[in-house]
Amino acid sequence: MSSKEGSGGFRKRKHDNFPHNQRREGKDVNSSSPVMLAFKSFQQELDARHDKYERLVKLSRDITVESKRTIFLLHRITSAPDMEEILTESEVKLDGVRQKILQVAQELSGEDMHQFHRAITTGLQEYVEAVSFQHFIKTRSLISMDEINKQLIFTTEEYGKENKTPCSDAQDKQFGTWRLKITPVDYLLGVADLTGELMRMCINSVGNGDIDTPFEVSQFLRQVYDGFSFIGNTGPYEVSKKLYTLKQSLAKVENACYALRVRGSEIPKHMLADVFSVKTEMIDQEEGIS
Repeated sequence: MSSKEGSGGFRKRKHDNFPHNQRREGKDVNSSSPVMLAFKSFQQELDARHDKYERLVKLSRDITVESKRTIFLLHRITSAPDMEEILTESEVKLDGVRQKILQVAQELSGEDMHQFHRAITTGLQEYVEAVSFQHFIKTRSLISMDEINKQLIFTTEEYGKENKTPCSDAQDKQFGTWRLKITPVDYLLGVADLTGELMRMCINSVGNGDIDTPFEVSQFLRQVYDGFSFIGNTGPYEVSKKLYTLKQSLAKVENACYALRVRGSEIPKHMLADVFSVKTEMIDQEEGIS
């Protein structure tokens, strides 16, 4: 065994040859030097940025949860007798989501949004899905990205009234507006997720005897699919990846419309949902085999 190796076989480090009390004698770092002061400022800036990122992740999680609850509420429209009551309740829930987005806009005030985009993209996509789902139920059309962004402009006066709490000095000094713009990628991904909710709405509507909604949803999904087909592989990877799921949803809705058109008069309305659920399972199995 080499003399440089101990009993455990580990090679000794070079500075181990020096006595411990001589290693750092006279080598204390001057904490007031310009270099140390610069690195301390870097440390404070990075810590503040990491803390902001974590706060945005938590806000995004809250936005996702509340948006999902709004979507679940909107699905009750297919079986509820009063549609306006549910739409009113969903608007209240979306207002609560927008208050969370306001906090995101305040966190990003003066910052480059793209540096923190990964922390908030999941929540923004879910919000786009919820808003576009509500808009489709009202108008049978797709809400534009500009319309969504117009709803995400907040004034200081509205903020003070809605929270009913005295503003801090920093908020008093910062008069004007806060705004958050949905990026095109977030918008496209939210619309792609919307197609899955419309497919569920179509099947639920058939189960409740509504034979008009499936044809309206089918025509709408065909237009959305054609739009995504123009993007193809030239867009972001996440968008092209969701194109396959969109195609699946369209196939299920078109299958439901085909059964309604061809066999609608043969099948009692209370049995239509069972027929479509069986057909949907068959389609899923065939796609899994292929």
